[in-house]
Amino acid sequence: MENVCTNSLEKALAKTEADVDATLRAAVAVVRSLKKFRVATQTGNLRELSKTIESAEQAIAALRQQFTNTKEVWNFDSENYIASRAFPEELLEMSKSLGVKIFEQDERLYCYPFLIRILPNELAVQIDKTREKRLQPSTLVNHLKALQNKPVRFRPETFLESLFSAYETLIKSRGKDHVGKGIVITLLEIYRLLTLLPGQAKEYSRQEFARDIYLLDRSGVTTTKRGVVVSFPASTGTRWTTGTIRVITQEGQDKRYYGISFSEA
Repeated sequence: MENVCTNSLEKALAKTEADVDATLRAAVAVVRSLKKFRVATQTGNLRELSKTIESAEQAIAALRQQFTNTKEVWNFDSENYIASRAFPEELLEMSKSLGVKIFEQDERLYCYPFLIRILPNELAVQIDKTREKRLQPSTLVNHLKALQNKPVRFRPETFLESLFSAYETLIKSRGKDHVGKGIVITLLEIYRLLTLLPGQAKEYSRQEFARDIYLLDRSGVTTTKRGVVVSFPASTGTRWTTGTIRVITQEGQDKRYYGISFSEA
């Protein structure tokens, strides 16, 4: 008996699927033999009765052995594999073969416009806020591809208003009534204010905030209901990792944002 011993989840699942198919064929043989047994009892064909009993016994024994083989073959170390580097690497490799752009940064996978976080303890991944337990690499990548083909649910106008509200609060907290004058506030300050309540930073990660800034930036939506226009000024801060937020663009480039300002149109 050959055990599944491979560093590829895709191959391990394919091998076990073939074994399950063999078990199903054995189960069909059991059903077929039992049906012949039933016909012999219904018609009183005593000559065939003993033969069908023996045939059913053999089919059931074969099914039991095939299922035992199938069960013993699956010895894949799922927990350690999902927690290791091997799983994201296999996903990235599979995405290339299926023509889906997936990139990695800060222990997250990016498949525009989605962020994917691997949850080893749950044997699942989290796609934005949704948990997904189908971890076969080809299945997961095809699922992401299907999600990409759906309309993006991000609402830039709503997000822009949230940013402006936080920006206005921070400007006024400095004792300056200079809202709309183009004063630059760092995006990290905005993020800290948006996630001030306990647990908010866990529910809305810094990576998600950076992704949303990028989606807003490329949406073309720039003007609030009040008529002030947003911009994302660069700074010498963008030369350093401290003080900036990072995002992987749709094309796979590392993009950094530093500050935000609002100016009268």
